[in-house]
Amino acid sequence: MTEATASPLAGRAVLLVIGGGIAAYKALGLIRRLKERGAVVAVVMTRAACQFVTPLAAGALAGGTVYTELFDREAEQDVGHIRLARGADLVVVAPATADLMAKMAAGLVDDLATAVLLATAAPILIAPAMNPAMWNHKATQRNAARLAADGIAFVGPASGEMAERGEAGTGRMSEPLEIAAAAEALLAPGERPLAGKHVLVTAGPTHEPIDPVRYIANRSSGRQGFAIAAAAAKAGARVTLVHGPVAIPLPAGVTAVGVETARAMLAAVEAALPADIAIFSAAVADWRPATEASGKIKKDGSGQVAPLTMTENPDILATIGHRTSGRPGFVVGFAAETDALLDHARAKLARKGADLIVANDVSPGSGIMGGTENEVVLVTDDGADRWPRLGKDEVASRLIDWIAGRITP
Repeated sequence: MTEATASPLAGRAVLLVIGGGIAAYKALGLIRRLKERGAVVAVVMTRAACQFVTPLAAGALAGGTVYTELFDREAEQDVGHIRLARGADLVVVAPATADLMAKMAAGLVDDLATAVLLATAAPILIAPAMNPAMWNHKATQRNAARLAADGIAFVGPASGEMAERGEAGTGRMSEPLEIAAAAEALLAPGERPLAGKHVLVTAGPTHEPIDPVRYIANRSSGRQGFAIAAAAAKAGARVTLVHGPVAIPLPAGVTAVGVETARAMLAAVEAALPADIAIFSAAVADWRPATEASGKIKKDGSGQVAPLTMTENPDILATIGHRTSGRPGFVVGFAAETDALLDHARAKLARKGADLIVANDVSPGSGIMGGTENEVVLVTDDGADRWPRLGKDEVASRLIDWIAGRITP
């Protein structure tokens, strides 16, 4: 069986709307990836997009006409924008600029792209791309929340270097392979119970610096949190994944924000709010050095241990769980314990203001921390539900289904 025949995109009509940003060059690679999977690709380009890539290049890759003008004499003789909108099985917007997102959220129409987006009944997948300051602006975040509530699916943006010299942060458009994977997931058979919801997930360890070359950390791999983020995206949610330093691939279809310390993770979590569901699976260090040495701490030959004064890190779960305003509707914490698992989990549920604690035994020899399997107990005010030992992907899928069945539609 070939990749094209196996793909949910095989034989499906995909309308690609290319917005006007520097990331438009990636849209050419996306056309290839969609066609490799058997999709029939039509392309609409905004006027601004034509400043970055040419309709000729896009048309050559797509194998057909590229549409650019709303008032095209030939195309609009049969109300071409309605034909394009209704003929699509999926509409992908890549890059989705801040301008395009604002127009979509407000229902504004001033060109062919926005006319098609307002007229289509097909699922819409957008891949935001913009400067981090624009992505993090309250107006853009309001627009993103509005679009997610309207059922529009997101892939990215990702974190990294930007086109502007010296700029870095969250705002990069996801790579074509990631967008194609998100498109496949959107058209794959199955329910999307979290469509329109924003799910915030934390994952991985934090690194608390001692000096420029040493830090305090733990053995968390981030696999469970990454699997949860992937499962939430598959369930139709807009997902923000705030993760510590990890060595595993990012899941497709999520907005990933990489951080190092507990304080940075808390700041990223608060910046990502509001959220409908927050799942705190990160293994955040409880303590950090009170001060970070400016240079490498060296042995002096005296046999004396270097002084290391510790201070407590912020409690991210409790901070969000006890918010008086803007608290997510459903808050999930993880409890990795080495003894008295249920007692600690029940105490944590009450103390930290969570709706659910996912507890697991990480005592030596369990193979849980850093491994590929997990054995969890779900603890709520109503009791405890012990699951068998499962792969972390299966735990994630079951957990998302469990949460989706208990939140208000």
